[in-house]
Amino acid sequence: MSHCLRVLLVEDSKVLTERLTEAIRQIPQVELIGTADTEALAVASVKRDSVDVIILDLHLKQGTGFGVMRALATAQLKPRIIVLTNYDLPEYKNAAIALGATHFLDKARDYGRLPEVLHEICESHLAKH
Repeated sequence: MSHCLRVLLVEDSKVLTERLTEAIRQIPQVELIGTADTEALAVASVKRDSVDVIILDLHLKQGTGFGVMRALATAQLKPRIIVLTNYDLPEYKNAAIALGATHFLDKARDYGRLPEVLHEICESHLAKH
């Protein structure tokens, strides 16, 4: 089966990057095309590679997930954005959704839902093509 989603993981925790990489690689329809731990690397990667979905932490080594979303607001091909954060605050969620995030997941509570969310996006992605 071919991949239906090309995913970029933007996360500054090495441990979490490794765990998420492992989890994403278990999902047959999803291809992890790279990881980034700063705002600049994330934006450059999206502009360079064709990315369908970004799994985005809000707090990065340099910059923020909000900065990534703002930088991509004018991009022609906008990837779907799944925010995965420890900061599950209503004001963060509202700001993220306003900047185009399609999902807002809490690292502690929703971590296990990530494969399911990617699967849902894949299904809707296939339906469009």
